Amino acid sequence: MASKMIFVNLPVDDLERSKSFYAALGWTVNQEFTDDNAACVVIDDNICLMLLIKPFFETFTRRPLAETTASVGSIYALALGSAQEVDDLTGAALRAGAAEEVNVDKRAQEREVGMYGRTFADPDGHQWEPFCMAIPGA
Repeated sequence: MASKMIFVNLPVDDLERSKSFYAALGWTVNQEFTDDNAACVVIDDNICLMLLIKPFFETFTRRPLAETTASVGSIYALALGSAQEVDDLTGAALRAGAAEEVNVDKRAQEREVGMYGRTFADPDGHQWEPFCMAIPGA
C-alpha cells in the first residue's frame, strides 16, 4: 500500500446505482472493502472513493449533509494526461447518467493558462472536473 493515499467519502442515495456509475468510468470496485453500507471504488493506486449510503455517512459527522443536487459543497478535480483522457472520462460519465455543466467563461480562463477541462455531476450531484494541463518545466 502506498504511504500516502486519499480516500474521498461521498454520501449516496443508491449504492448500487453509484457503484455502477463509477464502474462505467473504468474504475474498479474493491469488493474487500464493500458491503451494504459502503463501497470502495479504486481510481488509481493512491486515490479511492468511499461511497457511503447517507444513513451510514451521517454516523461520521454531526453536521447536516449538503443537498448536492441543489448546491455545491466540493469539487473533485482529477488531473489526467491528455485532453483525450478528459473527453473519454467525461463521455463515459455522460453515458452512465452524469450531467455536464458547461461554463464558457471558465473554459476560456483555463485555455489562457494551458488547461483543458470539463465538468460533470454524478447521479448524486457530486461535481467532478477532469482536466489536463501542461506543467511548465516538466
